Amino acid sequence: MRTILNIIWLILSGWALFLGYTLAGILLCIPIFTIPWAIASFRIAGYALWPFGREVVAKPTAGVGSFLGNVVWVILAGWWLAITHIVSGIALCVTIIGIPMGIADFKMIPVSLAPLGKEIVSTRRGSFDRTL
Repeated sequence: MRTILNIIWLILSGWALFLGYTLAGILLCIPIFTIPWAIASFRIAGYALWPFGREVVAKPTAGVGSFLGNVVWVILAGWWLAITHIVSGIALCVTIIGIPMGIADFKMIPVSLAPLGKEIVSTRRGSFDRTL
């Protein structure tokens, strides 16, 4: 079921969100001091491309640096990526088949606003695959 949802997600909005995060990452690579935010953007791009079967969890070792970095992230890229998730989530919820994907889109808003101090893990039981 995850694979089917991911394929539908990819066709309807995953590719656009992936391009948005990739564009943000490329733009954040231009000034050298924003490369850590670019890396976070590229990581979330992979999650936005294929989200079902994975979830975002807080890193237990994240501290004040992650908080301050997230403040900078919201100013640089987070606000427009969050707006993209809101718009595509509303568009997906228009149809019955799109409701689960719209809910998944809304669940991505917190990570689009604060990606530092988070990691993406597999939801498969017994899997210790850390992908972010």
